Amino acid sequence: MPQTDPVEIAVLAGGVGGSKFTAGVRHAYPDAGLSVIVNTADDITLHGLRVCPDLDTMMYTLGGGNDAARGWGRAEESWRIKDELARYGVEPSWFGLGDLDLATHLVRTQLLEAGYPLSQVTAALCSRWLADDPGLRLLPMSDDRVETHIVITDPESPSGRRAVHFQEYWVRLHAEPEALDMVRVGLDEAGPAEGVLAALAAADLILIAPSNPVVSIGPILAVPGIAAAIRSGRAPVIGFAGILDGAPVLGMAHRLLPMIGVEVSAAAVGLHYGARGADGVLDLWVMDDADASSTDRVRDGGLGVITTNLIMSEPAATARFVRKAAAEVGAA
Repeated sequence: MPQTDPVEIAVLAGGVGGSKFTAGVRHAYPDAGLSVIVNTADDITLHGLRVCPDLDTMMYTLGGGNDAARGWGRAEESWRIKDELARYGVEPSWFGLGDLDLATHLVRTQLLEAGYPLSQVTAALCSRWLADDPGLRLLPMSDDRVETHIVITDPESPSGRRAVHFQEYWVRLHAEPEALDMVRVGLDEAGPAEGVLAALAAADLILIAPSNPVVSIGPILAVPGIAAAIRSGRAPVIGFAGILDGAPVLGMAHRLLPMIGVEVSAAAVGLHYGARGADGVLDLWVMDDADASSTDRVRDGGLGVITTNLIMSEPAATARFVRKAAAEVGAA
């Protein structure tokens, strides 16, 4: 029987890598309904404004307004407001809000303070950026406030430790201190955002992007109800490795995986997500050809696996490996 393209696709993603991946998925399936469930545990309040880095990176990238060289933020951005805040001595100075980007945060904060949930606020923002693609929608993982904090050594603290917001750990500290532990504030009380469970239930294919497994995909799967919905759903679930030949392609997953007891390797991350069942969520794990020698390890863990070229050099390249993986589960 010939395979048919999925009508509805759900993607779990966060960060720059997740946005590049999602652009490739859209290239592969331009006519499918595409729901992107985005990590919001990186969100932070700065200068009284609610900033959602992963949602904004995804929105700007898919809407054609991102800075392609940096991979995040707005194209043709300027930083006069940041410079003025620095002259006033206002902290934090380590996180730069660009002049164009600031408008997004102002609108978001005003709508949130007016009582609208983040999912509706995101839809309102996307009505500008994604108006030409009505089949594409961005969904925050939760409408509830969730924030990731990383515990690091602090000799001046009575306990010898302190927790810093993930953004401070990544942007100001450049992920240099050893990550000792992680605290996800608000996660236990959070629930899936409006539309998330419906998107998972309607999906013909669920894709887990090669985003950071600890601070991007991990929080999404940890929102009560999301992993259970994926495990009980009808759609095949494919995950893609962001670790190639023992190192992350983007970001600093290698600084965080040891914190949760996971080896920095593509095979170990796939086994961490696990085969769909009582605890796992995947039907197929996709690794780069550079990691072909570890496929037996993944299979021995009960998880289906293939290897291919996972370099996301352009959307067409990503589309090729996404379609190859989908064909393996009969969803191409």
